[in-house]
Amino acid sequence: MFKFALAAAMSMMLMFEPAVAEAKSKSKHATAVKHVKVKRAAPARLVANDKRTVRRVAMVKGKRKIVYQQVRRAAPALAILTAGDMVGLNRTRDPLELRSSVAYVLDQTSSEVLFEKNSTVALPIASITKLMTGLLVVQAHQDLDEVLTITEAEVDRHKFTSSRLAVGTRMTRANMLHIALMSSENRAAAALGRNYPGGIEAFVAAMNAKARELGMNDTHYVDANGLSSQNVSSARDLAKLVVTAHQEPLLRQYTTDPNYVVQAGNRSLQYSNTNYLVALPDWNIGLQKTGFINEAGRCLVMQAMIQGRNVVMVFLDSKGKQSRTADAGRMRRWLEALKPVTIPATAAAGVPATVSAAAGAAAPVVQ
Repeated sequence: MFKFALAAAMSMMLMFEPAVAEAKSKSKHATAVKHVKVKRAAPARLVANDKRTVRRVAMVKGKRKIVYQQVRRAAPALAILTAGDMVGLNRTRDPLELRSSVAYVLDQTSSEVLFEKNSTVALPIASITKLMTGLLVVQAHQDLDEVLTITEAEVDRHKFTSSRLAVGTRMTRANMLHIALMSSENRAAAALGRNYPGGIEAFVAAMNAKARELGMNDTHYVDANGLSSQNVSSARDLAKLVVTAHQEPLLRQYTTDPNYVVQAGNRSLQYSNTNYLVALPDWNIGLQKTGFINEAGRCLVMQAMIQGRNVVMVFLDSKGKQSRTADAGRMRRWLEALKPVTIPATAAAGVPATVSAAAGAAAPVVQ
């Protein structure tokens, strides 16, 4: 009997042994899995490790050789919000589908408002600031032949922009003014302000005094070149500045020259206009200025003759490198097709009736 019971017990142990071993194996495996740490690649690494193979031709010992290299794809650029975006101006729609959040068009002769969108909102104006700088220099009747020197004071410590005018560069005031207006040269504009009677502080004070004199109540300046986002104005104010600046022959010439060579000491420097429209034969532009910093977006002010009519155009907070000039083209085509109307230029919500009559819809205005 005892032998039978012992045999039965041994038989049962043999039956359960594989199951116990399997269970131990599972338990051991589970314990091992429990302590495994899953490493997740950071998003930046995923972008950096995203590579592609490119085919290139290289010269090896004087012979052409095909080589294949792996290069990393560039990380996607982050969208930069302008001051206009932050207050929702980019959500304003208009009949012409402009890329500029702010637009204002004025008949220079009659002062009739032909088109406006968000025209009373004060925004950063970037290098449009230099138009006021030029106006002050010309109206102060400073000696244009006086040689000025670029100093450390003109080096941009705010935006860290570059310049072809090294510290120590000597140039006449006329040439400084020319490239500041035509090519938006920041150090030249800063030097003009510093060499004003009383220095840069007196110059900025004179800029703000001139703005008040012209009725530019939405405008404030803190520097001579527009690198600070604290230089602000509205489209309506800038139209007043353009009308005044257009009365100065030197400003008309300097802002519309397509190219110019200046003498900087013993060097000749070739500069080009930041607005390519001035070189096009189908445009008749009397004065212009461009501007750009991240906070302001792309900006443009112009005086032009369109269909025999002198008009002033202002575009602020435009998105895209060529969008401001493209908007100028859209506006020009719209003006060329515009039929004269006798309805007053002021309509409900501050929108000119000429816009409603020609486009069938009013351009919304943010007050």
